[in-house]
Amino acid sequence: MKIPILTAIVAAPILAFAQLHAIAKDAGLLYFGTAVRPWDSRDTAYYELQNDINNWGQFRPDNAQKWDATEPSRGKFSYSQADAIVERALSNKMLMRCHTLVWYSQLPSWVSSGSWTNDTMTAVMESHISNVVGHFKGNCYAWDVINEALEDDGTYRNNPFLKALGDSYFALSFKFAAAADPVAKLYYNDYNLEYFPAKADGAVRIAKLVQEAGVPIHGVGLQAHMTVGRTPTRENLTWTLNKYTALGLDVAYTELDIRIKPLPSNASSLEAQAKEYEWIVGSCLDVPRCVGITVWGYGDSHSWIPQTFPGAGDACLYDKNSKPKPAFSSVSALLASASGKRAPWGATSTLVTTTAVATPTPTSTVTASV
Repeated sequence: MKIPILTAIVAAPILAFAQLHAIAKDAGLLYFGTAVRPWDSRDTAYYELQNDINNWGQFRPDNAQKWDATEPSRGKFSYSQADAIVERALSNKMLMRCHTLVWYSQLPSWVSSGSWTNDTMTAVMESHISNVVGHFKGNCYAWDVINEALEDDGTYRNNPFLKALGDSYFALSFKFAAAADPVAKLYYNDYNLEYFPAKADGAVRIAKLVQEAGVPIHGVGLQAHMTVGRTPTRENLTWTLNKYTALGLDVAYTELDIRIKPLPSNASSLEAQAKEYEWIVGSCLDVPRCVGITVWGYGDSHSWIPQTFPGAGDACLYDKNSKPKPAFSSVSALLASASGKRAPWGATSTLVTTTAVATPTPTSTVTASV
């Protein structure tokens, strides 16, 4: 299926009763978005709020564009789940942030268990990336080309691509994506970049490898899966974002949630969560090349956290009944207070005021992967 190219999204009018996305745009961001899943429609209240174009200006599939979903058998492609998400985003005049092309996880067995040479892996990667990106050409504002290629110590994560191609697979992946859709913004995406300087520097190293190969790379995505009480400060987060903008790259928060542990949450933990959401959103506002923010699902009823991290949860902006939590109010107030202080996204001017950046002290965390 080919969907008509989406145009003029960034010029969409901001309504008077604006919520997160609309006030984020007024504060100089391109979007405030959310991850979505095909089966979200089973929850009517959740689904209806997900379609609120004032709250969300961008959709991001959680699993529907990953390798096991799009090419489960070699050379046989399946797009039905992802197409449904893209169609809904375009009908709502939302951006699509597409995710992901090359990742060590959720690979079909024919990839993960295959015996690959340099030539055969190159051919498989080119075929997969060309087909998937080509299918959605013109409809993805951005692609996470490579996802989670680093360990927390900054070394390369072992995977079939690294084993067959060494670090040349970074530039090759971006090269194939750029050829398939020259307009899409191409990102490296990872978790815990906010916590571990060695890992943050590893992402710098990957970006430089791609740049030195003469291949387009446009940004770095920071997943921002956080835990209340362990989230780095606004100043530390700003410092990390600036590592990548110093390379001429855009940055974005791509999978934001802040889990609470232990449960049940209470007034104190919800207040702390609200403050830490504010730090993350504030750091994006502090960096002129921070494009926008995507939450990894907006409501606790659909969060991945309880299943993945037993004993933790309540990580989202909305509660299990799709009602706004203190974090929603905190983020909304911060964005509203930033109205007009930063030029609209894409303009050449920068922040009217900036926050001083301190030298960060890394904070320990439990690693998380999506």
